[in-house]
Amino acid sequence: MMMNKLSMIPAGLVAALLSTHAFAADGATTGPHGEKPTPAARFTLTPEEETKIKDGKFTAALVWHEMSEYTNAVNSGAQEEFKRLSVEVVAQTDAGFDAARQKADVETVLAKKPSIILSLPVDPATAGPIYDPALKAGVKLAFVDNSPLGYVQGKDYVTIVSDDLFQMGHKAGVAMAEALGKKGKVGYIFHDADFYVTNQRDQAFKSTIEQDYPDMKITAEAGMADPARAEEIAQAMVTQNPDLDGIYVTWAEPALSVLSTLRSAGNTHTKIITLDLNEPAALDMVKGGAVAALVADEAYNIGVTAARAAAGSLVGKQAEPFLVVDSLAVTKDTVKDGWKKSLNKDVPATIAEAIK
Repeated sequence: MMMNKLSMIPAGLVAALLSTHAFAADGATTGPHGEKPTPAARFTLTPEEETKIKDGKFTAALVWHEMSEYTNAVNSGAQEEFKRLSVEVVAQTDAGFDAARQKADVETVLAKKPSIILSLPVDPATAGPIYDPALKAGVKLAFVDNSPLGYVQGKDYVTIVSDDLFQMGHKAGVAMAEALGKKGKVGYIFHDADFYVTNQRDQAFKSTIEQDYPDMKITAEAGMADPARAEEIAQAMVTQNPDLDGIYVTWAEPALSVLSTLRSAGNTHTKIITLDLNEPAALDMVKGGAVAALVADEAYNIGVTAARAAAGSLVGKQAEPFLVVDSLAVTKDTVKDGWKKSLNKDVPATIAEAIK
């Protein structure tokens, strides 16, 4: 099962990822510090730059916050791009989402004198001192999703690589419209917290429905601050609005509570659209259940891009502050290709069996 990025974060650390730039007025994704997005595909290396990198005998360390399906996909992309560029990966660590452990991990890998460190900070608000020794040692830093508070792009780190958050929410809106034939009543379960990742995705879905589909109406809304209350929220929405044609859920794990509620109510009409790949949700989808589509990011390409940008910095190639990868709407018909494109791995056996 793919873990949503938010679900990996202990409650006490969520505040570290907050941003006042939750949603750009022009409908574009913004980074954690308000950065304008640049498509990851635009960052390329010339043959000459690649030759310099390959001749440089550079090394890299991967200092991860924790390992999950998402991180495994990012890690795989980074490993393969470094291999392509002849950059030797000399260390890989897993902090188990413990900031103190991540600090120790950085200290440990520095003993191997890497040229590059790729990382996702456990707690960006307090991460500066964790990476400061790497800066002092002249190591090039590139980050996934966020950067240490107070760090300056181009001076202290190469770039941040993440999702095109607005695009994910927009594609969820389009998927809902396609599932409902562009008309009907929609329920909207959004993340009721100031968290820049989910805020942008949720609001992009809502604006897409409201602006692009006049025959679709969001007739029920519910905020979810605590994922543990997802089932309670789902039950209230479905009980009070039994005529909903579709329900959007902010990410896949709480969507399972909506799915359970629909099943318990004997509701075979309402469709679910949610974000991030999840094995139980995908299994329901391929079996023709309530789940109509899952919108996912290209996690593997996040790793490829971060590795490429970091390696490029070693030969003077400058990256934009915030590089974003594409997303894709995964449906029953595209689940095999979607799983591969997002995570660079085959679908779980349960799904493959159900497709036969």
